[in-house]
Amino acid sequence: MQSVEEAIIRILGKTELESVGIEQSALRTILEEVLYQYNIQPQCTDIVLVNDIRDKIVLFLTVKKLDGLSKNTLNSYKLHLVRFSSFTHKNIGDITVMDIRIYLAELMKQKNIKNTTLNTEISVLKSFFGWLADNEYINKSPMNQIKQAKVDKRLRKSLNQEELERLRDACKTSRQRALLEFMFSTGCRLSEIVSVNRLDLNWNDRSLKVIGKGNKERQVYFSEKAKLYIKKYMLECGINESEALFITERKPYKRLENRAIQCEISKIAKSAGFDKAIFPHLLRHTMATLALKSGASLTTIQHLLGHTDASTTQIYAETDKDTVREEYRKYLVQ
Repeated sequence: MQSVEEAIIRILGKTELESVGIEQSALRTILEEVLYQYNIQPQCTDIVLVNDIRDKIVLFLTVKKLDGLSKNTLNSYKLHLVRFSSFTHKNIGDITVMDIRIYLAELMKQKNIKNTTLNTEISVLKSFFGWLADNEYINKSPMNQIKQAKVDKRLRKSLNQEELERLRDACKTSRQRALLEFMFSTGCRLSEIVSVNRLDLNWNDRSLKVIGKGNKERQVYFSEKAKLYIKKYMLECGINESEALFITERKPYKRLENRAIQCEISKIAKSAGFDKAIFPHLLRHTMATLALKSGASLTTIQHLLGHTDASTTQIYAETDKDTVREEYRKYLVQ
């Protein structure tokens, strides 16, 4: 990484950590214009920097933010990397494969985590050390020899049609019903639902564009039923005072954030008498599962859900025992 570029990223990272109220893209442009004529070199000292991992984490997160990663992803990266840095007391260039293995083993012992969670930890570390190697901060990534843990493939759990109707009947407000119908019919992720604005909705073909993982845009659709309840909700809730589609019930109206939407879905589930966890992502699973059972293709579901890898969508095609039995009786028993 060139010295001027590194200096800019360090300054941006520092302003982010100090919560300085500066728009970072504008600041970056100013810094590039001012420093263009200068040849900046890092100061040489006789003191060896010990445990410089925190410094590299700041650089890494700042670069990823400039690359367009979402706030949730950045927070997840930060959580995992800060935990790793608290365990490791070495200079970044001295960290070995064995250090990584010891850390992962200790993490499993202390946190009693599942392999799926362990794989998330491994993925974050691979991304971090891969970036360090690509930018020549280290010779090679110690994560090259670390493999993902084996995870048993399980069927995606979803609601059946009867359970979905129970949730619909249990909605007590127009906002709850609009939220439920919109989440189910679009199959959007929670973060995507939070970001939707009123003007994003195309009422003519019941569509909207959302920004998903990796800052990728895709078009999704909502049902006629969702359209009906959203319009009813908008009329009743004075929503014109906010650009957001789903807002708080009282003034000053604000956008409903992740936790608030999760609470609303939990309230609906409690009213419906469910004794199992009902959460926003379950509605996404339900949309995909019911659509496939109704004849939608995997390619269509992949596009609607925003899956980059088709193998992720393939999980929804796994059939449960009841479906296998019904298909057998329908087609094979003579």
